[in-house]
Amino acid sequence: MTQDMSEKELKQMELDQLKKEVKLERQMISKTAKELRTFIESMAAEDPILKGVPEDKNPFKEKGGCAIS
Repeated sequence: MTQDMSEKELKQMELDQLKKEVKLERQMISKTAKELRTFIESMAAEDPILKGVPEDKNPFKEKGGCAIS
């Protein structure tokens, strides 16, 4: 896609992207990390990776085996 574009069009795309990025609200990592940690800890009880999935609700459990005789 970008191979078909002129140098001017590529620079315009880059400029547009930089304009979008400069408008983003920035936050201090010290504040964001605390909020992220609090959120993760509050959701840990519901996390299927930490807690596991009950067999009756597991859509990927094996339904039956295969026997070749």
